[in-house]
Amino acid sequence: MKIGIPREIKDKEHRVACTPGGVRMLAQQGHEVLVETRAGEGSGFSDDAYAAAGAKITPKAVDIFMQAQMILKVKEPQPCEYQLLRQNQILFTYLHLAAEPDLAAALMERGVGAFGYETVQIGRRLPLLEPMSEIAGRMSVIVGA
Repeated sequence: MKIGIPREIKDKEHRVACTPGGVRMLAQQGHEVLVETRAGEGSGFSDDAYAAAGAKITPKAVDIFMQAQMILKVKEPQPCEYQLLRQNQILFTYLHLAAEPDLAAALMERGVGAFGYETVQIGRRLPLLEPMSEIAGRMSVIVGA
C-alpha cells in the first residue's frame, strides 16, 4: 500500500502522524511511504531521518494526496484539504466529526473511508485517547488550583 504523511497545516499543530521508526516498520512490511518535506520538523524529526527509514520525501502535499491510498494525519483535514481527498482513499486521523459537520459531509461526498483515532477501541479501552486524557486530567488539577 502507498501511505502518505502530509505536513500538518492546522494552526499551532506541530505534531506528525508517524515517526521515522513507524515509517521503518511500514517500509519493512512492504509499504511505500511518502512523507511531505518538513512534515516532522515540528516534532524534531528531519527529512533525512525519514529518508533513512525508507520514506520517499515529497515536496508537495497535493502529490501525497494524489498518490497515496492511505493518508495519515494528526488533526482533521482543513477545508482547503477537502478537495485533495479521493474516492476509496483511507484517512486515519483525529476527526471529531460531531464538531465538524462540513468535514463529515465532504468525506461522504468524496467517498473517503475515514477512521478517527478517537474511535479506535480495544475491549473497553480507547488506547489512542488515553495519553491525552491522562495529561488533561493532571492539568485540570493544576489549572483548578
